[in-house]
Amino acid sequence: MFCLMDVSGSMSEHMKDLAKRFYMLLYVFLTRRYRHVEIVFVRHTDQAEEVDEETFFGSPATGGTLVSSALEAMQQIIAARYRPEDWNIYAAQASDGDNSEADGPETARLLLDAILPASQYFAYLEVGESESDPSHGSTLWTLYQRLRRPGGAVVDAQGQPPQRDLPGVPRPVPAPAAAREAVP
Repeated sequence: MFCLMDVSGSMSEHMKDLAKRFYMLLYVFLTRRYRHVEIVFVRHTDQAEEVDEETFFGSPATGGTLVSSALEAMQQIIAARYRPEDWNIYAAQASDGDNSEADGPETARLLLDAILPASQYFAYLEVGESESDPSHGSTLWTLYQRLRRPGGAVVDAQGQPPQRDLPGVPRPVPAPAAAREAVP
């Protein structure tokens, strides 16, 4: 399981906290449910790095945003340690959706040519706080929507600031109907 998290300057502490909560729940589920699971933590700004669990969840970082750096790091780790013929590869990416427009073609190329062919499932969670119409999403949301094809391996979901039912526990936000379809 690859956990890719944007920790760039555009990610507020609130957004990072939402992403970390998602990954904590995913981590607990996977480690309790499966005897043999390896979790790879990759965080990125304009550069990506594989980090340990403690750094992923606790160490601050800031900088610009190049999503392709995280996908490239994932591609390199797969090539070095996780042959798709031998492993079930899954990934979850959390971001505020901000990405350099110049990075869009490289992000699309890596996703379509390297990541999706090697993966059983790639989920995208957008934690940005959008005041606008959800049909006009972020840079990354728009790119992933453009790449959408029925029957693919990616599902994306756009989050919203949580409404709290219990202290400190966000209520799940259902994905829009269009976001429940798979992307290539």
